[in-house]
Amino acid sequence: QVQVVESGGGLVQAGGSLRLSCTASGFIFDDYAIAWFRQAPGQEREGVSCASWNGRDTYYADSVKGRFTISRDNVKKIVSLQMNSLKSEDTGMYYCAADRGPSSVGSVLSPARYNYWGQGTQVTVSS
Repeated sequence: QVQVVESGGGLVQAGGSLRLSCTASGFIFDDYAIAWFRQAPGQEREGVSCASWNGRDTYYADSVKGRFTISRDNVKKIVSLQMNSLKSEDTGMYYCAADRGPSSVGSVLSPARYNYWGQGTQVTVSS
């Protein structure tokens, strides 16, 4: 059974930091790119960052470049998102997702590319 679980969300003041973690089971973890998405109330889900299957290739939305860092440990089956210099506009539900492996198509930050999703962890940044 596939499981994707996010943790690490919370309430933080603007300028602060949070570290999100994503663990997964039920599939061959290092066959899949893993990405983080976020969704604010009333807005579409947007891609934040992605790490390729081996973590050597990473991608970021322009809005988080220089502030967020994605990393993965395929032995521990964890993908982390270090978020620094947080802004109020970073507030939202953050989701972790795994793509479709070698058959994946589309942009690495497009939700349509991803097959397995977690339930999300809330990040709230107060100004």
